[in-house]
Amino acid sequence: MGIFIQLLINGLIAGAIYALVSSGFSLIYSTCKFVHFAHGSAIAFSAYMLFFLFAGWGLNFWIAAVLAIMLGSLLGIAMNTFIYRALRKRKASNIILLIASFGLLILIESLILIFFGADVKTIGFIKVEKGIDFLGAVITPLQIYIIIISLVLLVGLFFLMKKTKIGKAMRAVSDNKDVAEIVGISSEKIYNWSFGIGSAIAGIAGILVALEQNLEPTMGTGLVIKGFTAAIIGGIGSVPGSILGAFLLGLCENFGIWYLPSGYKDAIAFILLFIFLLFRPNGILGKKKEGDRK
Repeated sequence: MGIFIQLLINGLIAGAIYALVSSGFSLIYSTCKFVHFAHGSAIAFSAYMLFFLFAGWGLNFWIAAVLAIMLGSLLGIAMNTFIYRALRKRKASNIILLIASFGLLILIESLILIFFGADVKTIGFIKVEKGIDFLGAVITPLQIYIIIISLVLLVGLFFLMKKTKIGKAMRAVSDNKDVAEIVGISSEKIYNWSFGIGSAIAGIAGILVALEQNLEPTMGTGLVIKGFTAAIIGGIGSVPGSILGAFLLGLCENFGIWYLPSGYKDAIAFILLFIFLLFRPNGILGKKKEGDRK
């Protein structure tokens, strides 16, 4: 029983992080209609900015964290403004945009490597604390905060998409960009909002991971792959679906290593990815649209 509860808790913690990454990833995809793998660079960039501002400059942690998230958001907007928008003006295909996103991911990771080095960094803000016993399992206070913060952010994102003017405009552009522009919604402004909000959420995920683990230049690559996998499972154009897929992925990974060595955790994620690509490419909540064939 204790092992089951521990794996359940570990799955929820992993799922909470994956949900933050995949929700931002799906938000950008749903409006812009291309796979933005450079989303992973916002994760690593925000984490390293927190390290630089807090450990390097000695700023107050909370001020440094807010600034790091804002810088991550600005990075997303900059990628859209200076790279993707220029490519869209040239009528670049989604394949070209996908290649550009890989290039941006590698470029930003390389810049992080140049400025911060390859050695592992630690934030050092939260001291190691004894875990709390819960039904035979152990969970740390930081892990509890990770789950709570993730759930609060995801609920906030839901209300943003459903209740606010910006959210409704995003959904309008997602459904039909041409019709949205006819009624006065600027698709380019919505793209910037999507990149800004999505990258900010990714930045928060990067900070939470950095607080629990360590920092390395390529930390965003693994997370964006898990976010992409979760988005495929849930339905890549559906933000709620991507969140559902993220928790499903986190639970499958952790319960899978109940029977398999822990080194197979990533393999479990890719097996799930291939199963959904082969048998349900639209995901759990995804819907097939005419625009998806273009």
